[in-house]
Amino acid sequence: MDKGENYEVRDISLAAQGKMKLDMAEMEMGALLKIRERFEKEKPLKGITIGMALHVTKETAILVRTLRAGGAEVAITGCNPLSTQDDVAAALAEEGVKVWAYKGESTEDYYRYLGYVIDQKPNITIDDGCDLVSEIHSKHPELIKDIIGGCEETTTGIIRLKAMVKDNALKYPIIAVNDNKTKHLLDNYIGTGESTWDGIKRGTNVLVAGKTVVVAGYGSCGKGVSLRAKGMGGKVIVTEVDPFRALQAFYDGYQVMPMDEAAEKGDIFITVTGNKHVIKKRHMEKMKDGAIVCNSGHFDIEIDYKGLGEISKSKREIRPFVEEFTLKNSNRIICLAQGRLVNLSLAEGHPSTVMDTSFCGQALACEYIAKNRGRMKADVIELPESIDHDISLLKLATYGVKIDELDGEQKKYLDSWQEGT
Repeated sequence: MDKGENYEVRDISLAAQGKMKLDMAEMEMGALLKIRERFEKEKPLKGITIGMALHVTKETAILVRTLRAGGAEVAITGCNPLSTQDDVAAALAEEGVKVWAYKGESTEDYYRYLGYVIDQKPNITIDDGCDLVSEIHSKHPELIKDIIGGCEETTTGIIRLKAMVKDNALKYPIIAVNDNKTKHLLDNYIGTGESTWDGIKRGTNVLVAGKTVVVAGYGSCGKGVSLRAKGMGGKVIVTEVDPFRALQAFYDGYQVMPMDEAAEKGDIFITVTGNKHVIKKRHMEKMKDGAIVCNSGHFDIEIDYKGLGEISKSKREIRPFVEEFTLKNSNRIICLAQGRLVNLSLAEGHPSTVMDTSFCGQALACEYIAKNRGRMKADVIELPESIDHDISLLKLATYGVKIDELDGEQKKYLDSWQEGT
């Protein structure tokens, strides 16, 4: 591990390679670059320290550059032990960013690095999964008086934050960036759909055509994963606890059934629920020989990974982050990424183009927090719809796409109620 005064990364000599990856990402993130241009002129984040716990990827690095262009001091660590791109972390360190992250972090290092970010006394937090917010509230409440707000990137994080609100535990306002249309309807749906299969294919090179794919959860992520499985010739089964989402899956042409029934039918299992032990020991004991199980929800608890070990008589790593468990019944299960995020552990996460709109939302959320300092209550807050509108226009412009505008007559009609049939 290479260490400096303000960084701890695996290998600082990887910085040059990392910077080339950042150059490649910027080619696909034109909307965020437009925001950076404005930030460089206006400095809306001057004097603000931003503490970040995000996946340390090339796309996140472009967000970091944008926030710094806006005048912010930035400190960053990872939000998942297996998602850091070591060359990107090195590139950020060389650019003078305070960064503590490496791929394959121990639990001890993971929380130590969160502590280093907290030590910077951030005024704004950016979180992916709510670990940073949780650590501040539980262990460093004295810092909350100087925190003006935060941003949350994921569905899982929003679930945890709303639980904090319910318990009256949340003590500063958090922008639900995940709830932007330009985030969850693009990043979750398109990004997770593609990157999940990217990770599965890189890890196993499995042919999807003809396979039965069991997708646990039919939110935006599950919809994207299922659609791409279907597009590659897979036969999709969806498991759900929400009746409306189950009905959506049924109408989209998929089989819908409980996991207890799906367990013996599936060839590939993918969890995207944000919940715990969606795939249990009893499910894995029913699975076919050679079944693949993986997770694309945020935390590593959706698959009972510990339980898988308990019902197995042997385990071996056949490729990096690809483990073969031989069960006591002699069937083999292939578990990817130790039940952690398959799309970031075995691949590179979402394509840069998709993350462009997500990170436009993060940058503009930070600006919104700065402009509304002291005027927001301690709650989970959605950004105004106009910000989604502006992000969409910025992204369309990068593709050279033009759209219609309402004329005066149309605006008057939409604003009135008198004119009918």
